Amino acid sequence: MFVGTNAGQQFAVRICCREVWKKIAAPNSLSVLILTGTLAVISCGAGQTQLQSMSLSPAVADAKDYPAGKVLFTATGYYINPPHTVTPQSANWIACQGNAPTNAISVTNVGVAQCGSGASGTYSINAWNPLTGSGTYSCPAQNACGGGCSIEAMAQLNCP
Repeated sequence: MFVGTNAGQQFAVRICCREVWKKIAAPNSLSVLILTGTLAVISCGAGQTQLQSMSLSPAVADAKDYPAGKVLFTATGYYINPPHTVTPQSANWIACQGNAPTNAISVTNVGVAQCGSGASGTYSINAWNPLTGSGTYSCPAQNACGGGCSIEAMAQLNCP
């Protein structure tokens, strides 16, 4: 929203889905338009870092090949504005089997996964972060193992 008036009066600017109200004495309408455009560019994405995707390493792990069967999965985040990577990327973690959460595998808040007693077969280790930033998102259905408005990565854990 932009509200502007004649020289010497005040205007307000609403930018990017959050209200930022500025009251500024404007000497003329042209300076109001220039200032409004500048504020919109600065606060609507220019220079804001945003997580675009994630990956997990290792992509596949056999629990029997790791000490005490504990596998450290590491998330890497890929960002834009400016492009850069973050390792380790903080994330929310969950173990799933057949697209449903499972208690057969434990996963810590830093990505250490371990097969529970009696667990056998292949499980997915999922890491996710919610989407952030301004905008409108069209999101698929969400369940505990993925979907929705989130950035996700998945790896595979094989239990003996």
